[in-house]
Amino acid sequence: MKILRFLLLLSVLGASTGLHAGDVIIPPEQAIQDWAEVLDRHVDARGYVDFNTLQQNPEALNRYTDWVAAVDPDAYPQWFPDPHSRIAHHINAYNALAMRHVLTHDLPRKLTALRRLSFFRRSKISVAGRQMSLEDYENNIIRKLGEPRIHVALNCMSESCPRLPRAPFSAAALDAELDREARKFFSETRNVRVDSVKRTVYLTEIMKFFPEDFLAVAPSLIDYANRYRNEPIPINFKVRHIAYDWTIIHQL
Repeated sequence: MKILRFLLLLSVLGASTGLHAGDVIIPPEQAIQDWAEVLDRHVDARGYVDFNTLQQNPEALNRYTDWVAAVDPDAYPQWFPDPHSRIAHHINAYNALAMRHVLTHDLPRKLTALRRLSFFRRSKISVAGRQMSLEDYENNIIRKLGEPRIHVALNCMSESCPRLPRAPFSAAALDAELDREARKFFSETRNVRVDSVKRTVYLTEIMKFFPEDFLAVAPSLIDYANRYRNEPIPINFKVRHIAYDWTIIHQL
């Protein structure tokens, strides 16, 4: 039965992923090496992507995203035995798919309102044998894992996104990695600005997009940000939000 399901999955995915019946699905520890190569070769210390070079050498990115298209974590419990393994997998997968999306959208300089509609909703990606949008993937699969720190790790390749680390997220060290990214994210003035005179804090618009995720584990958005800041924000400050910058993070 498992073999039949495997062959059926490959027949569905063959045209869109480059996989064909008879191909062997490699385990995550092998597949992630391709994503690690992409991050190491094409992402700089600031988290910016050299899309021009990547466009000329997309093979590793394509192999990894083809693997993401073919592998359903529910079908491989031996590879994804716990929440950490699934969360790490989906963060890496989303980031790689968003990166590939930039290539397939002809390297836009900025995701304007019209481009965002295509990028996040209309254009489809392949995940675990299903066609969906990036928005569907984030809202209907990744956010349902119940981990608000995904929002300091998921990257749609825009300036206001969390910065890309130069190595994949891992199941074994996920808590430490997400805490590291959260401390970095909430310490950057592009994401948090405190005006003591006006008694106002300006928070990343990500917290406006998904307030329920943060409020599920903290009494307020300020309380959540303070978990990861060396200088706490006064709890009684007014909250405003920083407008999102949709410029693509091209390496210049």
